[in-house]
Amino acid sequence: MENYFGDILEKAMSRRDIFKICGILGLSGLFNVGYSKDIQTSVKNYKNLSFRTIYPNTKDEITIPEGYEWKILIKWGDPLDNNDGINYQNVFEKTSNHDVERQKYCFGYNNDFVGFFNFKDKTLLVVNHEYTNPELMFKDYFLRNQPTKEEVDFMIQAHGLSIVEIKKNKDGFFEYVKDSKFNRRITAETKALISGPAKGHKLLQTSYDPNGEFVYGTIANCSAGKTPWGTVLSCEENFHSYFGGDLENIDPEKMTDYKVVEIHQRYGVPDIKYHDYYGFYKYYDRFSVEKEPNEANRFGWVVEIDPLNPNRPPIKRTALGRFKHEAANTAIGKDGRVAVYMGDDERYEYLYKFLTKNKFDPNNREKNLNLLDEGTLYVAVFNDDFTGQWVEIASAYLENGKYIIKPNPKLPNIFQEDPALCFIYTRKAADLLNATKMDRPEDVEYNHITKSVFAVMTYNEKRKASETNAANPRPENTMGHIIEIIEENHNPTSTKFNWRIALMCGDPKASSYNNKLFIYGQLAKSDVPPISAPDNIAIDKAGNVWIATDGNPGLDRLKSNDGVYVLNPFTKELKMFLSGVPNCEICGPEFSDDYKVFFCAIQHPGEGDLNATKWPYLNDNCPIPRPAVIQVKRKDGLEIYL
Repeated sequence: MENYFGDILEKAMSRRDIFKICGILGLSGLFNVGYSKDIQTSVKNYKNLSFRTIYPNTKDEITIPEGYEWKILIKWGDPLDNNDGINYQNVFEKTSNHDVERQKYCFGYNNDFVGFFNFKDKTLLVVNHEYTNPELMFKDYFLRNQPTKEEVDFMIQAHGLSIVEIKKNKDGFFEYVKDSKFNRRITAETKALISGPAKGHKLLQTSYDPNGEFVYGTIANCSAGKTPWGTVLSCEENFHSYFGGDLENIDPEKMTDYKVVEIHQRYGVPDIKYHDYYGFYKYYDRFSVEKEPNEANRFGWVVEIDPLNPNRPPIKRTALGRFKHEAANTAIGKDGRVAVYMGDDERYEYLYKFLTKNKFDPNNREKNLNLLDEGTLYVAVFNDDFTGQWVEIASAYLENGKYIIKPNPKLPNIFQEDPALCFIYTRKAADLLNATKMDRPEDVEYNHITKSVFAVMTYNEKRKASETNAANPRPENTMGHIIEIIEENHNPTSTKFNWRIALMCGDPKASSYNNKLFIYGQLAKSDVPPISAPDNIAIDKAGNVWIATDGNPGLDRLKSNDGVYVLNPFTKELKMFLSGVPNCEICGPEFSDDYKVFFCAIQHPGEGDLNATKWPYLNDNCPIPRPAVIQVKRKDGLEIYL
């Protein structure tokens, strides 16, 4: 479609144009993708958002509506044991082995996903640490253009996850419990197991693990999800950034499969832009594609972690496929099987769903801990008539202790002869099945009130007009959008769905239709706050969609700090709830189980500009800004969403 929104409104439209414009408008009545009457009438909490919206700004402070207050829960460098936290000045001036050792037991850097778990007599918080900003952490880093070994070791320990016990104070806020037996760090060198149909495959074998059964560490842990049985599904996203070397110089004696080069190229390994920025491969052979060509294949997975059992190692669940995972969120089908919704966060990549072979047992937690090793992996196709299909990539199940893998018969011989490739080289399989290329699919969440799925497309400024489709209708999409998927019969195990665009991000006052804000097809009123680059989302008790952004300041977007917005899918309201600090990203929106406290992560404050901010300004002479998890509550103590 060469002409876009403003042109189409002014000119006669072909039938194909009508389909596309209705996709933008989300005309539910025309294509019967609205909520069923029983869902609409059963929503007891159906009401307007009560707080007064704030608006995007560039202030060097956290901004929230009147009647609310915020507080830091935990920040980078806080000790999880009873010892001192990180000495930031020492780390900044000259990182030592002592600092590396302390980081192993302190809260990690660049918190992303935040997961709240209330287990009877204890409350735990699980937080991802996606990546590090060495230019902020270490003095004169850009001038040196090469990290020291101590700095690399420090960054390795700052990645991964933190699990901390928390408790509520009399003031209604939470604090973390030092030296709890549940407190632990999982880092980029913690031993993790490999399970599922790709376990032991030759493409996962290395010199230190010739059987392809375990791997040291988890990295690039972006968003995540929580399972009904109380575990975390942490997602390895931009793992390619940590590998260096030259694919043309791979040691032929370590080449287990000729496809390894092709696979690395499809996943962007090594990353020319960042491999020297982190410099892991300069000190550790396993991050060199020349010396350990298969190591990168051991990343890009969903990693299941049990916060209740510090002795249970992280497990990489290969049945969920390998790509740049942004999130993995679950829903229970009508027959008891579990669906896991996932996005591959890169331009022109895909949405996926995994369905377990076996059923969730609410009375047997231990039985559920291996549910994700058997099932069927699907990829999404969005049709221009607002229907869609989950196209099967492959199914995998155990029989007499061995995996039986059945690829889609439409896939070529390379997958039929080596079916585990469906899970290792998932992107290629999706390519060959003509899945719909999306505008950076990030978080995907099931809404238990609307019984629909909200899938976030952050942006894709590279999409050409000739590449648009109904599900990705904007060329040069710098604003992003959110798609609502309504599964057939409102059942997460269905393979057919309807869809509509719930939110076309933008500014209601923009001069170009390509940048205007539409909410369920209606042009937003001028007093609605502009929004761009939606990323992580969370669903509250009433079905409202809380949207954290990653990119308000960038490209041709809003030139303001990132924030948190709330979309009411029933009243079609959109309000802004929180604004962050300069050059930060807002991540991990989450609620306490009583919905009286809202959590989010302030990630990479000051990124890209050493003088942008020193947040959180705690008067402790810290020379650098610090990522942190903050909490927000109403001053009157009522539920946060009211």
